[in-house]
Order: sequence, then C-alpha cells, then structure tokens
Amino acid sequence: MTAKSAPGFPASRPRRLRRTPALRALVREDRLSVDDLIWPVFVCDGDNATQEIASMPGVIRRSVDLTVEAAAEAQAAGIRAICLFPYTDGTLKTDDCAEAWNPENLSNRATRAIKAAVPDIAIMTDVALDPYNAQGHDGILRDGVIVNDDSVAALVKMAMAQAEAGADILGPSDMMDGRIGAIRSALEDAGLCDVTIMSYAAKYASAFYGPFRDAVGASGALKGDKKTYQLDPLNADEGLRCVARDIAEGADMVMVKPGMPYLDLCAKVKDRFGVPTFAYQVSGEYAMIRAAAGNGWIDGEKAMMESLMAFRRAGCDGVLTYFAPEAARLIRAGWE
Repeated sequence: MTAKSAPGFPASRPRRLRRTPALRALVREDRLSVDDLIWPVFVCDGDNATQEIASMPGVIRRSVDLTVEAAAEAQAAGIRAICLFPYTDGTLKTDDCAEAWNPENLSNRATRAIKAAVPDIAIMTDVALDPYNAQGHDGILRDGVIVNDDSVAALVKMAMAQAEAGADILGPSDMMDGRIGAIRSALEDAGLCDVTIMSYAAKYASAFYGPFRDAVGASGALKGDKKTYQLDPLNADEGLRCVARDIAEGADMVMVKPGMPYLDLCAKVKDRFGVPTFAYQVSGEYAMIRAAAGNGWIDGEKAMMESLMAFRRAGCDGVLTYFAPEAARLIRAGWE
C-alpha cells in the first residue's frame, strides 16, 4: 500500500507505533551502531603526555604511548577504527613538507606502535600536507599558488610512508586533482594492493574547521584560505563529479566533509553511487554541541546522539566523530 492510498484517520493512527519503547524499536527505520564510528585522535610528542585543546573541550592530544592506550580503549568499547592526526613541532614544518613522508614522523610512529599492541583495530591516516607545511596549506605553495602536480607527488610519498608503517586506510584529504589515481598506482606498484583508500572526495571550503586547525597546529601558519582547492559550499553537482572521479581513480570509500551542514550531499552520494559513504562530523560541529551543552542550552548527550543518527538517516555507512567513545558507551548501554 502506497502512502497515497493509506487509510485516513481514524483507521490510520501513526501514534500507535510510537506508544512504547518496544514498538518504537520494532519499526525504527535506521540503527546507529558502534560499528559505524571512527574516532579521530590527535598525536603529540613526548612520553605519558597530554595537551588540552581549548577550542575542543574534552578532546586532547596524546603522546604515542598514550595513543596506543587510547586505541586499546577504543577497541574495548567496540570501536573498530581510529584516525590519526599529528601535532607537528613548528621546527619540522617546511615549504617542501618533507616531514610528511619521514618514516619516523609522529603519525608513522604511532601507527607502528598501535599495530604492535592492538593489531586488530583499523588505523586510518590523514594524507594532507598542512600539518607539515610552513604555510599551513594542504598542498605546496609557490609564488602564492598551490601547485597541483608537485603536491600530488609529495602526497604519494606521504601515502606510501603511511602504508609501509601499517596503515589500513589512507584518507587523502587535500582535494588536489588526480591524487587518488596517483596513490592507487603507487600502492599497486609496491605490492600494497590491500591498503584501502577513503577519499575525502567532497571536501568543502568550510568555516567549521577552525578548532581542528588549532588541534594540529596549522591555524597560525595558514596564509590565506583554501578556496582554490576545496569546494564551494554552494556546489553540490561539483561535489558529485569529484566523488565520481575519485571512485574511478580507485577510492574504495568516499567521504563528505563537513557532515551535518552537508547531509543533502551525503544522501545524494549514497543514492547515486552506492559505495561505502562516510561523513566527518568536524571540529566546529563538535565544538558547537559541546559549547551549547556546557552553557546548559541543550542536553549534550541527546544532541550528540541525534546528530549521529542524522548521518545514518542520510545514508552514511559511518561517521568520523570526536564523540565516538562517549557515543559507543551510550549505544552499548542501550540508548533509547
């Protein structure tokens, strides 16, 4: 029976199915599972060290040893994947971004340490130059211009170093043209054909990234903006073309970033391509919920869970979220 032919009131009383928790659970159209969560984790230098991130209350940077502990905690909570982001010392940031492919950089050391201690958790890494770039950009800057092809060559070296360190999922987040094909070809040539790529395929030039740039130490370094390589927020069709391109070049999974302001695009990507589709609930989204909850303006737990449910309803297979440990705890406790 279609909606048009459904009986009218009183034969049809939709509230009947909302009357009790058991009935609501029986007819719920989507589910949020711990399996849907990827936890972004920030890594810093030091031993047994943590650093607060003022613009992201409740999120910290961790030294490699504590990042290993966090990975073990995540696995114990049922979270199957974490994503590593390094806070690179300013003395290591250069115009050529060479620290990005140093086998001993923070990200690669953390990857090897986690794989040695918690081998079954999936490790995702960030493939972008901004944590290592003296100019704060995701690509190499020359004469005021982000040069695409030289940036791609650098990104390939970075991706290969991460794959060789043991990363399970590479996350190219730079939005340079052709980088997925170049990385996939390099992986195949090196016999690393099982390494997966989750492309940040539709990443928008957003105002919601500010706290993240604080977290990785890129805020002060950034010169200008990223509008010449990240997408215009008004361009949904262009986002879909970028997704199609990255799938054709060898991406196994695709991502829309930011998350909640772009739920329409998440739905379109899943409907059109039918590939594993993810969203990143970015730092600004997280910070807004935390700040409002901290001021008593909203119920933080309920807003957090509702925001994560929205990604599933839009068709996402999973979401990168700083709320992952807290959400996992609530889900496992039988959140209603």
